[in-house]
Amino acid sequence: MIPRMRFIFHGASAQGRKAQAFAGSGRVKMGDISEAWVGSAYLFVQSTSENVLLPLLYGNAEQKPQVYRALKLAFADSTGCLNGVDMLKVHCSDPHLIVQLKFCNLENCRKFLQSYREGALRNSLQRHLKVCLAMSSPLPVQMELKTSAGQLDSMLLEEERCVECISQEKPNRLRDEEITKLEESLQNLSCQEVNSNVVSSTVQSPSLDSSLPPCSSGKSLSSLPQGDTFTFQGQQFANRKITLDDHQMFAKHVSKKWKQVGRSLQANCRALQDPTIDNIAMEYEREGLYEQAYQMLRRFIDSEGKRATIQRLIAALEDNDLISLAEKLLGIHPNNTSV
Repeated sequence: MIPRMRFIFHGASAQGRKAQAFAGSGRVKMGDISEAWVGSAYLFVQSTSENVLLPLLYGNAEQKPQVYRALKLAFADSTGCLNGVDMLKVHCSDPHLIVQLKFCNLENCRKFLQSYREGALRNSLQRHLKVCLAMSSPLPVQMELKTSAGQLDSMLLEEERCVECISQEKPNRLRDEEITKLEESLQNLSCQEVNSNVVSSTVQSPSLDSSLPPCSSGKSLSSLPQGDTFTFQGQQFANRKITLDDHQMFAKHVSKKWKQVGRSLQANCRALQDPTIDNIAMEYEREGLYEQAYQMLRRFIDSEGKRATIQRLIAALEDNDLISLAEKLLGIHPNNTSV
């Protein structure tokens, strides 16, 4: 029988109601601080096979990346995009894996809830676990979705109520260091797979081989026309969509200049119009520069879709004299770690 989560509710205050869950206390910020929609939830995943315990698999150093990969791909299937849901931490609590989820986009949250409600998320995870763990048949799993307000499974038909519960459950942590390492491992694995299957194009770029993050559909996330290129420092580079690897490298190295870059991107991006950038700075002040920069670029990518290209990001970096970071993103000086 799946154990129930224990939640402790504190009294309301000018800062809003606070809720404490098993993983720590989440904070609810004032609604007028930012236009950003952010929410969180906990997904309990349990194998119903007598011979397989997911916490044991995840605790195994060799199998952990594969379990993580299956989760990542299943979440990508549920929202239709690789970054639709963030995993902040994976807890092992026998017999469950408890995944702390973060949503930064209302539409993706709704897609996730629909996929969960219809059983598509469960089916997708079972299928990906079979492939990633080289099993002979899909691994049967069952799931529960919870927040501080309680179990959401009983209210899944009331989507607005579920969305409200998730919105009130503000993330209480940055991405766990272990998750960051797993992301890097996944990116490296994806690059190896892409390199073994992609035919070289007529225009070569130092960064082209590493431009494709993992995609559950087996198709490239980049759908830009073949031959679309741009010039940087006298060299031709293939234009492409900004990848997860680009996203993380930008957030790590842009430092205090993330606002200036955001304003350079602002001209043709509705999602970054004033006062959005200042709101992001306030919303993620406690989390630090990395998270502020990450969320700004995420807003740009989610809003612009196919138009969120590396060319536009490089141009914004050039406008703000961040040439060495542009070189990093294009792979010009891969051994140079300074910005």
